[in-house]
Amino acid sequence: MAFNEKLVDRIRESLVDVKKVEEKYMFGGVCFMVDGKMCIGVVKDEMMCRIDPTLDEVVLEKTGCRPMDFTGKRMKGYVFIDEEGMKSTKNFDYWVSLCLEFNSLAKASKKKQKKSKK
Repeated sequence: MAFNEKLVDRIRESLVDVKKVEEKYMFGGVCFMVDGKMCIGVVKDEMMCRIDPTLDEVVLEKTGCRPMDFTGKRMKGYVFIDEEGMKSTKNFDYWVSLCLEFNSLAKASKKKQKKSKK
């Protein structure tokens, strides 16, 4: 599955001064992990944003924003932004800022730890 490389570069540039950023390829796109937590990514031609779930209803009214629903079930705190919603630098920066603001509050997912054999 292809994803928008220009959008990936745009996000990468916006995170250049952020510490502890790691790129991971997942869900057919690219996810930027910040401090070990999913923060922002690209799926096809859309930006995937992890935001404060209490903002869902407010941001869903913004141009180009729709709920993330990989499995047919809406995922609170995750939205997709299409090209129209991030066309201007001001709008793009708004979404990146929301993701980074929530990242400091978000909890990292629990990773399965492999038990070492003694």
